[in-house]
Amino acid sequence: MVKPFVKQLRKGKVKKLGQKGEKAPMKREWESGIFKKPNEGKLWLTETGLVGDEVADKRAHGGPEKALFAYPEKHYEYWWSELNINIEAGGFGENLVIENADEYSICIGDIYQLGDAVVEVSQPRQPCWKPARRFQVMDFALRIQQSGKTGWYYRVKKEGYIGGEMEMSLLERPYPEWTIEKSNEVMHQKKDDLELAESFLKCEALAENWQRTLRRRLKGVHPDIAKRVYGPNKDQK
Repeated sequence: MVKPFVKQLRKGKVKKLGQKGEKAPMKREWESGIFKKPNEGKLWLTETGLVGDEVADKRAHGGPEKALFAYPEKHYEYWWSELNINIEAGGFGENLVIENADEYSICIGDIYQLGDAVVEVSQPRQPCWKPARRFQVMDFALRIQQSGKTGWYYRVKKEGYIGGEMEMSLLERPYPEWTIEKSNEVMHQKKDDLELAESFLKCEALAENWQRTLRRRLKGVHPDIAKRVYGPNKDQK
């Protein structure tokens, strides 16, 4: 089995952008930690993320279930062909620029050794409105979601130093049936398949916020995704 390879480790500070008082929603003032730069050397990985890395919206990003965000570098060629925009590695605000892995080869609950740390796959990323604002593509979050090229998050099982140019060694794979691709399919494509949702809930390594959404689905409650995918990019009626 080819090992996932961390080509770059990235961190960044929260920035404010846009124009205060601008009438056009996509040009208004906003803040984000999406602008992350490659880090030379190693960084300490805590249970809530990398030392020196920041997120603007702590409700939606970061924390124990989203300590590290990984995104496959190869996807950027796809976005170039789709949007004719040169989005380079790091464009989605990922901490780990990954090679030799994608949504078809990574599973919920996978446990990896990365440097001195041990991390576990917790959930796919549910794209929000900020990449859309960064690249000025209104429906970008929906495009990411529908493509399945979402990337994924890790929780931290053991803190330690990690860096770029490192292989990830798979230690455990308790849920090989729940790839990131399959997880996205359950969440976004097969919303009416309640048996599938019930089966997915048996995956104990799945992040609590995803479990909560699935439990609500079984009760007939479906969230409105407009706030997440469009947010302040579009004036809501």
